[in-house]
This record gives sequence, C-alpha cells and structure tokens, in this order.
Amino acid sequence: MKIIIAAQVDVAPETRDEALKTAQKWIDGALEQPGCLRYDWSADMNNPKRINVFEEWESEEHLSAHFAGPEYIGMLQHMGSYTVLWSQARKFAVSNEATVYNEDGKPSAQF
Repeated sequence: MKIIIAAQVDVAPETRDEALKTAQKWIDGALEQPGCLRYDWSADMNNPKRINVFEEWESEEHLSAHFAGPEYIGMLQHMGSYTVLWSQARKFAVSNEATVYNEDGKPSAQF
C-alpha cells in the first residue's frame, strides 16, 4: 500500500525562498531513501508564505524509517530555524491507482 503525504507550511514571505533553497540537502537525502518515490517541496505561487509538500512512499515501513532517520529530523530542525506561522500535514493510504487520461487522451475520474 502506497502512502501519500500532502502538507503545507507557512513561513514569513521574505524567508520562503531561502528556506526552500537551503533545504535541498534534506530533500535530496530523502529522495535517496529506500521506498521514497516522490519528495517535493515547492513554493505555492498563489500564497507568498506557503510551501507545499508532496511525498509518496512505497509502504508504511518505508515512511516509518524516514520518520526515524536523519533526513526527517534534519528537515524538522531546518524548518524550525524559520518562523513557522502555520502548518498542516495529512497522510493518505492509496488503495487504487490509475492514470488520469484514458486511451483517447481524455481525462477520466474513473478508476
């Protein structure tokens, strides 16, 4: 079962770009961890304070190992060095997966 994490972190707008750029070593480290399929931190173009986080993990075991490892702990410490104004993180268990576009190139909400 894949795990998706969708999170948002708000920091002072004047520090957002720096926070993202200086987080690259933690992002790269997480991407090298076993079971990490996606680990993306990016600026929200509609909110100057917001960082959007998208993660995809192969399993709960891989995500648990990430939470116990140096990349996660390092990212927590890194983000803690900035003034976090608000944050929210949610995890989702993926029970079904399909492409968005069907064989005719049309988007489909059906699985």
